[in-house]
Amino acid sequence: MISYLKTLASLAILVSASAWAQDPSGYPGNYAKAPRFKALVYHNEHVETAHQDFARQSLEFLHKLTYGEGWIMDVTTDFNRYTYNDLKDYNVIVMLNDAPSSPGAREAFQEYMENGGGWVGFHAAGYNDRNTNWAWLNQFLGCGQFLCNNWPPQPVLLEVDVEDHPVTKNLPKEFVSASSEWFMWQPSPRENPDVTVLLTLSPKNYPIGLKDVISWGDFPVVWTNNRYRMIYLNMGHGDEEYIDPTQNLLLINALRWVVSRDPAGDPFTK
Repeated sequence: MISYLKTLASLAILVSASAWAQDPSGYPGNYAKAPRFKALVYHNEHVETAHQDFARQSLEFLHKLTYGEGWIMDVTTDFNRYTYNDLKDYNVIVMLNDAPSSPGAREAFQEYMENGGGWVGFHAAGYNDRNTNWAWLNQFLGCGQFLCNNWPPQPVLLEVDVEDHPVTKNLPKEFVSASSEWFMWQPSPRENPDVTVLLTLSPKNYPIGLKDVISWGDFPVVWTNNRYRMIYLNMGHGDEEYIDPTQNLLLINALRWVVSRDPAGDPFTK
């Protein structure tokens, strides 16, 4: 009886393999015949040195991801020259170390996001205090203003909040990040029902900092406001952000996830 069952199982495997081999739709590869999406990467050259360093290394990292012309990466240091009509041609905008500051640029970006645009923002791109005078940015981020930060930059233990999310599903439950300066917000984005927090600075890190010390508090570092096609990552300070493969995987996952939710359709399935 056991031998008979083994024979049936073997036949089933052979039939399945034969059907797969004869069915082109079963082929696992999906090779692009043209660039899958178009991204605008913005950075400011007139910011603190550590944020310039992050932008420079980010451009190198992202450029490598375009090899084979898989997607188009346009780079700008002047966001003011882009109107909404210009921005809507992009599947995603990546802001590395700054956010728009002029009224016209802010208006164009807001219109872009409220009409289905995509955004991946790092560190200083989400910074907003009482001097920024852009209330919509906090609405967009889904949190309050900057509250405090650790200093100097350091690696931290991060905890994954949502293990089955496309951005985190292939990450370990906990991992040590590359060194960065970490921002805390008040109120925390976790208090917003529209926000999904994906990674949090573990309370095991407290107290964190050697000069500026944070001893307690809710400390989300990666999240998405579900009202928009966006993700914010608090990483982005200094020249060590791309030395850790787990964090690199997180960044790629984040970019891919935002792009995949384009209202025009998922370009990775075409």
